[in-house]
Amino acid sequence: MREHQETATATALAAGTYSGYSLHAHRPDQGINLILSQPGISSSRVTRLSPTAVWALAEPGTELPPRERPLQVLLDDNGRTIGPLRGEIFWSDPRHQNAPFGIQFVDVTLEQGRQILSALDVASREGRALPAVSPRPIEEALVDPERIRSILKAVCVMKHQGLLRQLGRTMRVSLEYFDVEGSQLHWRLEEPGAQWGPAPHDIEVVGYNSAYRLRVPARAVRGERLVTPIPRQLWRVRHRSQRRVPAPPGLQAHFHHPLWRELGARACDVLDVSFTGLSLSGAPDELVFPGLLLRPMEVRDARGESLWLRGEVRYVGETNADGRRMLGVQVTPLSAEDETRWVRLVSHGLCPNTRGGEAWLEPLWELLADSGYFQLTGLPAERVEAERALFLDTSRRAAQAPQLFCQTVWPSERGVEGTLSSVRAYRHGWLIHQLARRPGKPPGHVPSGQILRDLHVRTLEHAQSDADFRWLMAYAGEHHPLFERLHLTFARAHETSGDAAVMPVRMATLRSDTPSDVDAPGIECGPADAEERVDVALELARIRPAAYVDALDLTPERLELRGTAEAWRAAGLERERQVLVARHEGQVVAAALVELAQEGTTLSGLLDTVRLFPLAPGGEDTFPTLLDEARAWYAARERATFTLVVEREEDEVLLAADSPRQCLWLLSARLLPEFLEYVSEATVGRLPPTPPDA
Repeated sequence: MREHQETATATALAAGTYSGYSLHAHRPDQGINLILSQPGISSSRVTRLSPTAVWALAEPGTELPPRERPLQVLLDDNGRTIGPLRGEIFWSDPRHQNAPFGIQFVDVTLEQGRQILSALDVASREGRALPAVSPRPIEEALVDPERIRSILKAVCVMKHQGLLRQLGRTMRVSLEYFDVEGSQLHWRLEEPGAQWGPAPHDIEVVGYNSAYRLRVPARAVRGERLVTPIPRQLWRVRHRSQRRVPAPPGLQAHFHHPLWRELGARACDVLDVSFTGLSLSGAPDELVFPGLLLRPMEVRDARGESLWLRGEVRYVGETNADGRRMLGVQVTPLSAEDETRWVRLVSHGLCPNTRGGEAWLEPLWELLADSGYFQLTGLPAERVEAERALFLDTSRRAAQAPQLFCQTVWPSERGVEGTLSSVRAYRHGWLIHQLARRPGKPPGHVPSGQILRDLHVRTLEHAQSDADFRWLMAYAGEHHPLFERLHLTFARAHETSGDAAVMPVRMATLRSDTPSDVDAPGIECGPADAEERVDVALELARIRPAAYVDALDLTPERLELRGTAEAWRAAGLERERQVLVARHEGQVVAAALVELAQEGTTLSGLLDTVRLFPLAPGGEDTFPTLLDEARAWYAARERATFTLVVEREEDEVLLAADSPRQCLWLLSARLLPEFLEYVSEATVGRLPPTPPDA
């Protein structure tokens, strides 16, 4: 009995909870039935099946054996019998008649596994079986004329691929020319000798991470070119929340089958990769199914260098013309070292023109100086050299912690043309910062907007690789043309949904050794106790937007950044926050959130901040005293300066008149794929010139 239980456990570990295929028979004779021989003989309709487990709907009056009791079953596929199979019931609900029950198979033989998967292949081709784990694509109709024009302009300039779909055939096409004045599109057939065929034409084009479908009539056919009007409607299908790109040549995945070790070592070519998945080219008889766990799985490049992943099969395609079948696998790295290697590999594939900053630190520092970044952030000249040493040291350490940092550079013969960084500042929030461009035109033929687009894509897609990512944030210049065009316009359009926020703020650098000397009789300041921290968090949830509260970890359980600070400390870096309160006659009337990060993380002190909140009438009168308490807090940690962030106009008296106006920009992770699509469209260059024969 103990050996049977150990075998059942091993089988359960070979596949996820929702493994195999869901079965949807349209007629009784199309389904697969489960035949139980204990305690009597009964037949039940199978609703989900894999070589590791079966779910079925019990027929009325069926008496199920006790759980974890060995039993034998048969599968009846329209007269074709598979079995006997050994198993045990691991889930049932005796309170309800006709409730589904689940059986965990034990010691399924290789031949039985082939029979089960063969039956499921047939059912899948006939439309009777769907992968139990496959997500459905998201469809959306787009009707705004300006949005449609923006998408099609990006497709044309970026030379994205397209497909013409007709009954019985699919042909490659490209959007060769966008006639803005005539509101016409010029398409070209990429298949030699092919004909356009009858209109209307269904065309599918690919954007940044979405496929767009359009139906258009033909205005003219000129050989291989088709002229159509701009459509009034596009249908967007988002295939993935994260992009996939072709894998580097020679990349292979190696694994052993978790159910049938006799199959030996398996090797599949990797077709494409994303941060969370890859697709493989498998043999036509590869015995895999959705939910199968491939762990560990070694990914080895053409040079023989390898990393290790945990994999779960999510999709199994039909055998193609080459006799291979595509396998979609969701993956996570096995260790921190594997994560670093995996992020580097995928990042380079997603944005081949960009690199991680760790190998370009000296040229990166020169870029920041040449671009005027230090003047923009107000960094005093006397501190520049000291900040350089801190910046280089922190950047080297951050490169080994991709789960917390991303530093992107766009290199060229001149050094570094542009940079953008991000840091996981909070439990669910990534802060993007340090955007800079080198003055002048880069060498070579670099399309307009490509550097800016590539920097955003690599940096923001890196944040997507974090499973806990919920918010993107930045401090953007309120009247800066670039930030206004890219960041603020997009966020303001989504504020009403709660998935974005734009909050005006003013920021100033204060010294920790220059107290205000304001006398505040009857006011006591100090760290908040546990009860006071909860009260502060509840009041912040009342007076600030939900996006702000969640993104900046202002909930009771996250108010002091304990989880985030632990992750930073594990990487050998500082991160801390404390709640200071002002009390009058024992009652809390105001609070200050003081926090810091490793020196050199951001050159403008974006994470060494103080935020002040009045919690009772007159609470703002205690702000000078709270700031003195904050000065002492930073001085005790040997920090010479900190950044005061003012979010209310009435508190601007605490700042110098020339303190810059900025916006705190917040964007939900749900909107990030759409935002990157927006960035891709907003940074495209000029449309190609008119073809001579147009």
